[in-house]
Amino acid sequence: MSPIRKTLLTVFALAMAGSAWARSSDRNQAMTIDSNWQSCGLGENMSCELRGDIIINQGTLRINAAQGTINQANGRPNRARLTGGVTMRQELDDGTPINTRSGSVDYDFNTEIIILTGNVEINQPRGNLRGERVVYNMKTGQVQSGGQEGGGRVRMTIQPKAGG
Repeated sequence: MSPIRKTLLTVFALAMAGSAWARSSDRNQAMTIDSNWQSCGLGENMSCELRGDIIINQGTLRINAAQGTINQANGRPNRARLTGGVTMRQELDDGTPINTRSGSVDYDFNTEIIILTGNVEINQPRGNLRGERVVYNMKTGQVQSGGQEGGGRVRMTIQPKAGG
């Protein structure tokens, strides 16, 4: 698996707490969500708004953001959005650390498409990816990166494999 794909699979564990992409043991851990302010509805169709120093922890996953919204329809989450200097870090099953930074993260549970925007950086020991926008389709494995319409550059760095 390419370093970038491996990185992207891990980056989005927030929106996929039960997903197979997170560290295996992380999926079985409780998720805690702390913030300065929360407003959540009750029932099958609801929205939960989070503001101020958001910290999400689940196993090795830690996410920080300034604001967030999680929407639910028919009792299931359908969209998660985080904004304001979003940082995420997690370990893969092999212990490899993944660190990301972006202005925002938007995950659509139905289409399984994750969009990171705003000065995106994805780092791991074998390489990194930097750009204005990264779109990852979890169903197809397709990764697209680049600037918004009208330009933008992407830079990917892949380090040589250790030992040869």
